[in-house]
Amino acid sequence: MDTPGGVSDDRVPQGGGLTTGEVARRLGVAPTTIRTWDRRYGIGPATHVDGTHRRWAAPDVRLLERMCALTATGMPPAEAALQVRTELRSPDVMKRDPGELPPLVGARSRAGSGLRLGAVRQECKGVARAALRLDAAALDHLLEAAIAKYGIVSAWVEVMMPTLQAVGRKWDSSGERYIEVEHFLSWHVSGALRRGAPPAEVRPGGLTLIACVPGDSHTLPLEALAAALSERGLQVRMFGPALPAQSLVAAVRRTGPAAVALWAQSRTTASPPLARHVSEMEWGVRGARRRPTVLTLGPGWMGQKVPGLLHPPGLAEAVAATEAIVRRQAVTERTDRGLR
Repeated sequence: MDTPGGVSDDRVPQGGGLTTGEVARRLGVAPTTIRTWDRRYGIGPATHVDGTHRRWAAPDVRLLERMCALTATGMPPAEAALQVRTELRSPDVMKRDPGELPPLVGARSRAGSGLRLGAVRQECKGVARAALRLDAAALDHLLEAAIAKYGIVSAWVEVMMPTLQAVGRKWDSSGERYIEVEHFLSWHVSGALRRGAPPAEVRPGGLTLIACVPGDSHTLPLEALAAALSERGLQVRMFGPALPAQSLVAAVRRTGPAAVALWAQSRTTASPPLARHVSEMEWGVRGARRRPTVLTLGPGWMGQKVPGLLHPPGLAEAVAATEAIVRRQAVTERTDRGLR
């Protein structure tokens, strides 16, 4: 509680328990959030006396951990507090891990997360709250749950991308603030995508090379594509940001892919000559030579599409187009083997 002179209860007064500041640092939330939960919803220390600093004993901290776990799912604080107070009547329930307890049945998401999310899935609000708190465990759990529930494509389009965009808007409107949140969220999204779709087994039909064009470092959309293709059992070779042109050409020559997906975030990095050159590369025996199908992905290609190349507008379309290319090559390979 703040004193009339504006002194925060982050100071360490006499007596047992943790201060609000200490608890906030442990849980990754703002001290003002903890004080608000106490004043508005009664989620406060059991022995707090008016006019004194809040001190949080172990059972009090456990209630706050439960509040954090519930609000991280997108549940509004008022409903989360109601559930926490209900659980107080069941001591055996509160002995369980706060993050493992079930959400309140029928809970609706009304509260915002500090980010302008608009009309999005409830999971976006939970992901946003966990990202703003820099809560790694909660963020990983929510992202992996979204992938398990919706699949890679829908989890990316309807949960991950809207939250990433909201964090980006927050950064743009707040100067240098929230950069750490964007980096934190991007890192965990990348990890969730990789864990959500392990590499596919080798099978007929060739593979897909996925790369950013030289000078471009926006890999997350390509990581989503790689994960979605792996989820469908397709072989993928994913390269890091800003792959040099000669390295891309060498990789195509070494692997003979069925498809090559090139991402460009801006017009300044999109390279129609490079895309055209890759699409004209050939390999195989005379009379049965093959070329890769090149997909130009990302906003950088808008207005400078290369004739004869594919430009899917979104992740779902890119996955469908790539899968069709690979399946078609598999049929061709089986036919060629039958003619020999």
